[in-house]
Amino acid sequence: MGHKLKIAGWVSIGVVAGALTTVSLQTVARGAMTPLPLEEIQQLSAVFGLVKTDYVEPVDDKKLITDAISGMVSSLDPHSQYFDKKSFKEFREGTSGRFVGVGIEITQEDGLIKVVSPIEGSPAFRAGLKTNDLITKIDDTAVKGLALNDAVKRMRGEPSTQVTLTIFRKDESRTFPVTITREEIKTQSVKGKVIEPGYGWIRLSQFQERTVDDFVRKIEEVYRQEPNLKGLVLDLRNDPGGLLDAAVAVSAAFLPENVTVVTTDGQLAESKATFKAAPEFYQRRGNGDPLKRLPASLKSVPLVVLVNEGSASASEIVAGALQDHKRATIMGSQTFGKGSVQTVRPLGPDTGIKLTTARYYTPSGKSIQAKGIVPDVMVDESAEGDVYASLRMREADLEKHLTSGQGEEKKDEAREKAREEARKRLEEEAKKPVADRKMPEFGSDKDFQLAQALNQLKGQAVLVSKTQTERKEEKKEN
Repeated sequence: MGHKLKIAGWVSIGVVAGALTTVSLQTVARGAMTPLPLEEIQQLSAVFGLVKTDYVEPVDDKKLITDAISGMVSSLDPHSQYFDKKSFKEFREGTSGRFVGVGIEITQEDGLIKVVSPIEGSPAFRAGLKTNDLITKIDDTAVKGLALNDAVKRMRGEPSTQVTLTIFRKDESRTFPVTITREEIKTQSVKGKVIEPGYGWIRLSQFQERTVDDFVRKIEEVYRQEPNLKGLVLDLRNDPGGLLDAAVAVSAAFLPENVTVVTTDGQLAESKATFKAAPEFYQRRGNGDPLKRLPASLKSVPLVVLVNEGSASASEIVAGALQDHKRATIMGSQTFGKGSVQTVRPLGPDTGIKLTTARYYTPSGKSIQAKGIVPDVMVDESAEGDVYASLRMREADLEKHLTSGQGEEKKDEAREKAREEARKRLEEEAKKPVADRKMPEFGSDKDFQLAQALNQLKGQAVLVSKTQTERKEEKKEN
């Protein structure tokens, strides 16, 4: 395992990792060069010359070249991108779980920046930012038309400095400014507790460098409190991804040794790989097997995995592996559908590109790209239903998204109708008091999906969703 593999989460402030979730493989540049299309290269050279001589004001050579590279790469799919010096540094820092910023996971929607989730305990979390908030301005700069990476750069800065974000909150129909002081964000990717006698809950919010060690410690803590564990809930809701070796390790904690966790396939020989539930696929160089301390009964304890539309990439790998090996019951909502691999290739000492080079597949050979993991049991967010699911962003909604490669994508004719109905319901919901609209915290006694997971483990009746149906791949518009 000489390569460093990574599945980066949705872009966090302080983590520039592409428009959404990413699986990456760090490699050196290839030596072989493909033949260049001379006529097109001559056109590029001619345009460069015209801009240099005819543009209204002088343009820096380096800017022209880097912008050309950036445009070429970003036109391919939502996850391929060019890294300049600053963004390359931020990308490499992105999996440490420590960075300077305001602490929000973001994506792009209608030219604006959409808050996927504020990181718990971060400055943005304390300032009251919420999922689905839209950022319209960063300080005095309008976000509309601004590239996602440029927006991220403007929100980054030095510790103790301030940034003012102008927020549009749809469900309250209001716009307001929030001034946030940047600080080092130390994300806690693992939580857990005994939720009632005999039953434990482990939540992974990201897959980072420290996740596996923290996961092991939390499992040990749960077992100390409840040695005779009857069932466990692994909560991957809103987990946008992280390191692939961490995803393989978490899967291996529950699976028989040496079974397949995930495979990848692409044009390059290095893109054709199989990752198994064995130490050589997840242990760090110079370190031992972090899973050795885990109780042997973890391999057989009844297990439910909770997922939703925010579960992507690494969390989809874990859910897919546990589902295919029939090790767990997957419950919740259909996942995001990020099933492509990106390779990070240095272009120099401090620049590089991230290029989509493969798709990844569950152990049974299914590509989940642009589709996601379909739960064994569909469960709504609340007892009132899951009526806003059709409004949520997913891989298939992204422009230029990669198809699954497993047959023609079919258009879901009911999707737009469902979206319109959900928009109307959202308008009605917005009229209610704010306190009545807030979704309960994951892991709380008001967590409806967690309660249904417990019912599943106990063999009791589960309130299956009345609104959700399996999401098919949609036809990609060219």
